[in-house]
This record gives sequence, structure tokens and C-alpha cells, in this order.
Amino acid sequence: MKVNPVKIYLASPFFNEYELSCVKRAEELLLSRGFELFSPRLHEVRDKEVVGMAEWSRETFLNDKKYIDWADVVVMLYHGACSDSGTAWEAGYACGKGKPVVAVHAVGESSNLMVHESACSNITLEELETYDFKTLPYKPYKGKMI
Repeated sequence: MKVNPVKIYLASPFFNEYELSCVKRAEELLLSRGFELFSPRLHEVRDKEVVGMAEWSRETFLNDKKYIDWADVVVMLYHGACSDSGTAWEAGYACGKGKPVVAVHAVGESSNLMVHESACSNITLEELETYDFKTLPYKPYKGKMI
């Protein structure tokens, strides 16, 4: 009997070099483990003539929302209490739809309680290499909370 791979939506900002390096690392790890992966970074509209226009905005929103609905689990790369609002929306939407969210604490010395309390697990980028996405074991956040 063939087992279908876990479908993962990777929510993450990628607006600077550090965020970009984190999301690329997460993509590599998840793909190398055989998961089906949707990462907005890999599927964004890159045509400079339409980026920032209303139709691009709507198309991007609807496509990302569609793939959150498709996913079995959302992995959120979280960069601390002042992380990206779009990433927070993606994780919040997934949580509201009853989808498990795994918060990967990439950097930051504090976490907003709404993020770490809504996550089924709080892990590091290194732990993403071995985290069990079939059983989704709970791991609480243990850092500074705001």
C-alpha cells in the first residue's frame, strides 16, 4: 500500500538575506524528506511589471490561501515577536481552519503568546530535519514570552 506524503505549506517571510537563507534551508530540508511542499517563495509571481499591482495582490492572496487549504500542516518560520504580518496571517488562518501549525523559531529572543500557544509544536530550524510530521508531537515554547 502506497502512503501519501504529508502536504506542507511553508509560511515564511523572505524580505532580507537572513530570512531568505532560513526559508531556503527549510525548503531543502522538507523536500529532501519527501514531503509535498508549497512555498510561496517558490511560487510567487516575479514579473516586475505586475508585482505590487492590484491583480498581482489578489492572485497571490488567493493562491496562498488555496494552498493553505490544500496542506495537511503549516510550517511557520517565526523570527520572533515582531515577525512578518503576512506569515502570522497564514498561520492564523491555518489554525482557524483546524490545521496543525508547527512554529519553527528561527531567531528571536521572544515569542508572541498567540503564535506559540496556537502551534501544535515549537521547534528550531535544526529540529525540522527530524520532526515527525505524521504524529505531530507537542513541544512547548520555553523562551521569553510577550
